[in-house]
Amino acid sequence: MKKKLLSVLLAGMMVLSLAACGGGGDDGASSDGGSDNAAASDDGGSGGGSEGGHKLVVWTWDPAFNIPAIKEAGEIYKNEVDPDFELEVIETLSDDCETKLQTCAESGDFGTMADIILMQDNSYQKYVSFYPEAFTDLTDSGIDFSEFAEGKLAYSTVDGKNYGVPFDNGAVISCYRTDILEEAGYTIDDLTDIDWAKFIEIGKVVKEKTGKYMLSGQANSQDIIMMMLQSAGASLFNEDGTPNLVGNDALNECIEIYQEMVQEGIFFEVNEWDEYVSSITNEQCAGTINGNWIMATVMGMEDTSGNWAITNMPKLMEASGATNYSNNGGSSWYVSSNCQNTDLAFDFLAKTFAGSVELYENILPTTGAISTWGPAGDSEAYQEPQEFWSDQPIFATVVEFAEKTPSNNTSAYYYDVREVISTAIQDIMTGGDMEGILEQAQADAEFYYQ
Repeated sequence: MKKKLLSVLLAGMMVLSLAACGGGGDDGASSDGGSDNAAASDDGGSGGGSEGGHKLVVWTWDPAFNIPAIKEAGEIYKNEVDPDFELEVIETLSDDCETKLQTCAESGDFGTMADIILMQDNSYQKYVSFYPEAFTDLTDSGIDFSEFAEGKLAYSTVDGKNYGVPFDNGAVISCYRTDILEEAGYTIDDLTDIDWAKFIEIGKVVKEKTGKYMLSGQANSQDIIMMMLQSAGASLFNEDGTPNLVGNDALNECIEIYQEMVQEGIFFEVNEWDEYVSSITNEQCAGTINGNWIMATVMGMEDTSGNWAITNMPKLMEASGATNYSNNGGSSWYVSSNCQNTDLAFDFLAKTFAGSVELYENILPTTGAISTWGPAGDSEAYQEPQEFWSDQPIFATVVEFAEKTPSNNTSAYYYDVREVISTAIQDIMTGGDMEGILEQAQADAEFYYQ
């Protein structure tokens, strides 16, 4: 029943691959990645895994982010471990990775799946819950998972077993214009290690003295609420993955904070992603809070170099376990059950994404991909001050934030329930009764579990 329901859901709407996770690019082909004779493919990733030997086939997306990262990993493994190693990288959109996996699982034939597949963290739980037979357990693979940030690792951990090797860092950062803060009489230190009550207090002054909002975000896609919840180790779900929208004290606190920010003119609500980006680049806001991948958008404002700084996010006041750290976005590498040479796949991942400081140093300037693998944060490249960011060593700081981020409960229906609560919050913002709206939202969310 659940597998049939998943088919219906995915047929109607696939998970979006936004900038948060490096999604994008045309569905084409890319190859080489560690071998001069790596085969190319023009079928968008329909080919299966390798037949063993020294070769691995990978599905991933984004020629500016994920693809150069996996290719660099292939080069390092070839040069340092196995000179006969061959890596075929087939560019496959995030949505297509998921669709192909679903098709294979429902046909019972995994023969067309790649050896290694990149998947977005928040969508993975859905697929491993319904199709565990599609993935290979990595728990005893020899990979040292203890060196990854706990909050990130939780996304690829199911029933105590490790199924994925974390890749890009989704740790949340607060980015602020230091010149705007200075105009209002503040510095970045005034926004460090604070709670949301203090943030609102500062935001009022900034709005009064500069006319700028502090933050912006999509009203119909509640990133800010999700980040607030995880910062306290809370979520929209119970431990068993069922929805927890009624009587959820942390959620109520988040909604109340959000209401106050909008009402006080501190938070600028927009409808579309492009409007969110424009609110930053058009200088309507003094800053933004999001996954650290938002730095690429901010750094597009070259004329503002030196007038930005990052710090941690505000924490909740009432929720137990409240911290100033959270996560939004990111992806991990998985070994499919079609892999004919799991020993090679395990060793490749263990000695690159889970074992090579050089890899993370090499991809940092070319892709901006920041690691959640702890040792990378100690490297010289990560310690370098960045002129754009007021000479802060932002890369090491982001790794530190990731290590402090609490894990929280998730669900196979993460995106579905998130959409439900986003709609509910919009209804609350128009004056609806919060208790009644959340009760209806709970009922709507429970539909997916029938």
